[in-house]
Amino acid sequence: MTTPAPSSGTSAAAPGSPPAPGPAPRTSPAPLASPAPLPSLSGRRIRAAVIGAGAIGRGSHMPALARLADEGETEVVAAVDINADAVKAFCAESGIPHAYTDLERMLREQRPDLVTICTPPTLHREQTVAALRAGAWVWCEKPPVPTLADFDAIEAEEGLGGGPYASIVFQHRFGSASTHVRRLLAEGALGRPLVAHCQTTWYRDTAYYAVPWRGRWQTEGGGPAMGHGIHQMDLLLELLGPWSEVRGMAGRLVHDVETEDVSTALVRFANGALATVVNSVLSPDEVSRIRIDCERATVELTHLYGHSNADWKITPAPDVPAAEVAAWRDFGADVPSSHLAQLRELVASMRAGERPRSSGADGRTSLELITALYKSAFTDTTVRAGDIGPGDPYYAALHGGAPGWAPAIDDDGDMSGSAIEEASA
Repeated sequence: MTTPAPSSGTSAAAPGSPPAPGPAPRTSPAPLASPAPLPSLSGRRIRAAVIGAGAIGRGSHMPALARLADEGETEVVAAVDINADAVKAFCAESGIPHAYTDLERMLREQRPDLVTICTPPTLHREQTVAALRAGAWVWCEKPPVPTLADFDAIEAEEGLGGGPYASIVFQHRFGSASTHVRRLLAEGALGRPLVAHCQTTWYRDTAYYAVPWRGRWQTEGGGPAMGHGIHQMDLLLELLGPWSEVRGMAGRLVHDVETEDVSTALVRFANGALATVVNSVLSPDEVSRIRIDCERATVELTHLYGHSNADWKITPAPDVPAAEVAAWRDFGADVPSSHLAQLRELVASMRAGERPRSSGADGRTSLELITALYKSAFTDTTVRAGDIGPGDPYYAALHGGAPGWAPAIDDDGDMSGSAIEEASA
């Protein structure tokens, strides 16, 4: 991905030292001059801009925006990347009229309604805040930001009563099958959820971690729990509702990285259901899976990077009438999970002036679970929902300063090793 190199920032907290005061390395931009109110979105196309001219922007965001442009919903007016050649090429191939290397200049000159962010996680807070302050809604790739402190700082910049709002790309929530299953569970048709399993077991080799910002707390925020398993964990929360406590373990078994390369967790939900969660980048037989055993049926999703109706299976208990089972298995017209499915709903929320799904408290819950998983794993304790807030070292950094996990600190109090050096290269 061709994106601005993250700044080195300040040093991470040493093991046993007081918690760092918030995420100071990712300072928010100075407020832009207050723009004149944008015209109503009613009766016109939504003006969008893409930040980051790399693979995710090309392969996922632009196709979704282009499809909605064909339907008269959107128009992409600009793209931004620190690499001038890359953003010019991106604009040329995508038919985007304006290429920029300066985000705030683009916001000032183009005044987009929607900004989609396709950059590494360490840049998300600063870029999201800049867009919100310019009056634009934001659709930001996962992981949303590296810490809960960052997330709360973004939420504080959102508009009141009608936006703009910042939402996270959690496309696995969207589509016909997940919508259908969520409704069955919410209505109690399948009985009480009892036991669940959430699995993201993928494979990443050493070449994958040769990209400088990967596997580093300062630049990626976390390992597979944060950067890979977040999608399945978010979908599990979408289906089962709030979690209440987590007990986690993490390991660094293969890769020479700062973060973990595998984690497991036991999660209790507010409705009483118990779940196991596995996140790995060590698994040659790659699969993404969610299974929920309810009183009257088992629901199972098996896929890899996206799902359609055919990837879901509902197995009834022996005494469930056949007609009821047939209704459960009728998912309707197949709408696969995708950036397009989520973007459609986001555009509808923008036009209605309503907070979209996967924003605010609804978007925060997955990041809070992941943060709690790390804290539990590194402190050998059970962590409960709501436990982690300002003053907790895990609020400002997912490693929490834990011995053996936090980046090493040299004699001058700076992070040693490759984390800063590579991020600044």
